[in-house]
Amino acid sequence: MQMNIHTAGAGLKPALTFDALNRPLRDLRISVIDRCNFRCTYCMPSEKFHHAYQFLDKEEWLTFDEIARLTKIFVALGVVKVRITGGEPLLRPDLHKLIAELNTIQAIEDLALTTNGSLLSQQARSLFDAGLKRLTVSLDTLDEAVSRQMNGERGSVAKILEGIKEAQGAGFQAIKINTVVQKGVNEHLILDLVKHFRGTSHVVRFIEYMDVGNQNHWDHRHVVSSAKIVEMINAKYPLKPLGANYDSEVASRYGFVDGKGEIGFISSVSEPFCGSCSRLRLSADGKMYTCLFATQATDLRKPLRNGVSDDELKDIIESTWHARTDRYSQERSSLAAQNKVLNKVEMFQIGG
Repeated sequence: MQMNIHTAGAGLKPALTFDALNRPLRDLRISVIDRCNFRCTYCMPSEKFHHAYQFLDKEEWLTFDEIARLTKIFVALGVVKVRITGGEPLLRPDLHKLIAELNTIQAIEDLALTTNGSLLSQQARSLFDAGLKRLTVSLDTLDEAVSRQMNGERGSVAKILEGIKEAQGAGFQAIKINTVVQKGVNEHLILDLVKHFRGTSHVVRFIEYMDVGNQNHWDHRHVVSSAKIVEMINAKYPLKPLGANYDSEVASRYGFVDGKGEIGFISSVSEPFCGSCSRLRLSADGKMYTCLFATQATDLRKPLRNGVSDDELKDIIESTWHARTDRYSQERSSLAAQNKVLNKVEMFQIGG
């Protein structure tokens, strides 16, 4: 079995690993840091995550070698898509070195990164040269005042747009632009974003405001459904539905009828996609979460640093995934009806 783990990283196709609901393990999201330079209201509101908030000590972060070792084991269990997240991952020093190390694992078909874009202009070239394949940039609006309202008076739209431009110049194409839509905050600015990126290779994806974590004061009344957003955009720029690029794709795809690109919609609230979820998340301190809304985790850092073998780590991961029954988004309404409040992991710890 030890040999299987190493050869999977060398390019042989690994076997699939299924959970209790017959969902395969295919996607791994790795948080490399729990810190962020923004304070977005839907993720890290500043009243909670202030200057005195105690983030992880650097010694608690998994090292790049530890991340690479675990990733090879995940790949041996079926993972083919890896995404680097945070916090804000570009705050992690020398991140391009991790990208280069992960890029040597040939069984990884897709190596991507999600960023708020604030530091992208400085790092885009080194990330691309290290082997990063795809980028997703969070951008909730083009309006500077609304942007600062949403990100806790941090960051600049101009800086994010500069980062996107530099990334394209470095070689990244079809960058995904993630936009969280909140009623009464930025839904009236949706068409501005559509107009700006229409006709480019980039794809704006509108995300329904979700009840991630425990600190964002989520209320269903603040959700703008994807169906409503589609209706709004279609009235100005006619759309046509497109098929999925791959199994378990979370975004519904639409193309502009005139051929000027596409947009996407992530509808975790109105149209849950738990039934096809193949994602596992690893926090910066080595905790493994089987759902974005998880209430508990499996610690991999402790056994890793206690010197257990790859086989033992593989058994821990495999047994955890086999027992997985998570489907929170499908259960959201029934939980609310029972007045059940869950103590969920915060999004900044596992990168969304």
